[in-house]
Amino acid sequence: MQSRPILRKALRSLAVAAAVASAFAGGVRAAADAPPHTVQDPHYGDGLFHFFQDRYFSSITSLMVSQHFERMPHHADEAEILRGGMLLSYGLHREAGEIFAKLIETGAKPAVRDRAWYFLAKIRYQRGFLAEAEDAMNRIENHLPPEFEEDRGLLKANMLMARGDFAGAAKALNAMATAKDASRYARFNLAVALIKSGDSLRGTAMLDELGRAPAANEESRSLRDKANVALGFTALQENRAENARTYLERVRLNGMQSNKALLGFGWAADALKQPRQALVPWTELAQRDVSDSAVLEARIAVPYAYAALGAYSQALQQYTDAIEVFDKESAGLDESIAAIRAGKFVEGLLESNPGDEMGWFWKIGSLPEMTHAGHLTQVLAQHEFQEAFKNLRDLQFLSRNLQDWKDKLGVFGDMLANRRNAYAERLPKVLEKARVIGIEALQKRRDDLAKEMARAQERQDGVAFANEKELDLLARIDSVQSILKQAGEDAEMNAARERARLASGALTWRLADQYAARLWDAQKGMKIIDTALDEARRRDAALAQAQKDEPARHEKYAQRIVELDKRIQALIPRVAALSKEQQQVVQEIAVAELTRQKERLAEYATQARFAVAQLYDRANPSRDADDAIKP
Repeated sequence: MQSRPILRKALRSLAVAAAVASAFAGGVRAAADAPPHTVQDPHYGDGLFHFFQDRYFSSITSLMVSQHFERMPHHADEAEILRGGMLLSYGLHREAGEIFAKLIETGAKPAVRDRAWYFLAKIRYQRGFLAEAEDAMNRIENHLPPEFEEDRGLLKANMLMARGDFAGAAKALNAMATAKDASRYARFNLAVALIKSGDSLRGTAMLDELGRAPAANEESRSLRDKANVALGFTALQENRAENARTYLERVRLNGMQSNKALLGFGWAADALKQPRQALVPWTELAQRDVSDSAVLEARIAVPYAYAALGAYSQALQQYTDAIEVFDKESAGLDESIAAIRAGKFVEGLLESNPGDEMGWFWKIGSLPEMTHAGHLTQVLAQHEFQEAFKNLRDLQFLSRNLQDWKDKLGVFGDMLANRRNAYAERLPKVLEKARVIGIEALQKRRDDLAKEMARAQERQDGVAFANEKELDLLARIDSVQSILKQAGEDAEMNAARERARLASGALTWRLADQYAARLWDAQKGMKIIDTALDEARRRDAALAQAQKDEPARHEKYAQRIVELDKRIQALIPRVAALSKEQQQVVQEIAVAELTRQKERLAEYATQARFAVAQLYDRANPSRDADDAIKP
């Protein structure tokens, strides 16, 4: 079965489904097509930023912290969908299913609900949980985007074929594959389902149509080659060798299916009793990399064709060469198996493919230096190995992350110690300043001023609000008037007394004239004093409370650090043990594949040796007669 690789971009569509409300047609859609959406909560935006930077672990931890502190009120459902999508991407389908079910119960939009169940079904199927995948698929209604409908049909057919219900799969695919705009994948899968269900004639016709169709890109050409190879080997099984050659001739010589096509083309010629024609594809195939089982088979098929032509010496030489190649390859496989079991292969893969984050969509980009790197082709092609290696890499990331957290806890401990020291040093100084300032003394001064202002207001005494300069003038005028009273009576003194009286009156009049404004300013200043005193009392109370709370907070932080340190100290060896165990699993998967290659080599070597023995027997026809004559 074939399906388009849209999971990565489709997961992104799921993660921001409520926010963006856009789907990905066939896994590819321009970001500019998405409708505009405003992120109202910065913490949700932070989680999205990490997500679209492929830092999924940072994104999910950031979201969970923000959810804990209720920092995303405007995007609560969207954040939960994003979290569920990332859990789903890690294969945690049960946890993701619980999230989606909860969202559905609380009234999620039908489009979001169907999208959630679709991706949940997809992940469960890929993880091998067929019953759970079918349960999720059955919950999908009719609210998926149109571009998802074909993938939904392919997924449903995959599930049916996984259960062996090929007729049901063909029925599910029929309407979709016979539509005018049906994709090649739908038609290919329908053809396979028809052949498996017994309708070989119709299935073959569909594959033949695909095998002759023009292909505009590499993906289409690869599918066309696969259709022709399937047709060719089906024809060989049905003893239609001429048809098999027709189908296999369509396959490209440099494509992924070329080895199988060359091998099948040779057997088709052999079935037609044309060993000379069979030699052409088999000789070409025998020169290719022996890590492919088709190449191994070609190494003994070539001498088989020579023997059929009567060229026994060439056949014997070819069989002998094949045995040497098989023995050499078997020894190389032993070396590769030893290197894998020693950890060189897995450790080299980890070193060659570093990554700062966990990620379900992470791929192996480069291979380590190994003596027989060609042996790794079949190993790396295994889905089981890829998933197991991802789990190992994630465990390695968790191990580094735990160590990083452990180091940070040490820093937090130092920060807490510094904070305690600073608190112990500053508290006596603050208390001394508070004692010197004396809030009660300030309150008494304020009350005295209030009484004076009340008396002045009662008498409407403008002098009470005079400033220092005016008070100085008043004192000087009083002094002058006192001196003038003691002076004699003459015209000059009388004039001086008159000037002093006028000055006193002018000053008194000015103070009386500005009384109302100065009273208002004084009342305003009193309010400011009251506010400042209230703030001082509040801070004094906070200081008193802090003397009780701060040591308790320090102790709480210390206990929290100790608790987290214990948890991390317990997790570090656990993750290390799981990493070691997982590395063994990865290595055993690789060793199992190489062991299967050794078994194939041994089988081909046995066939070659048996063929050599037959050739020797054919070259010595009198041996049996001589044995019979002996007494």
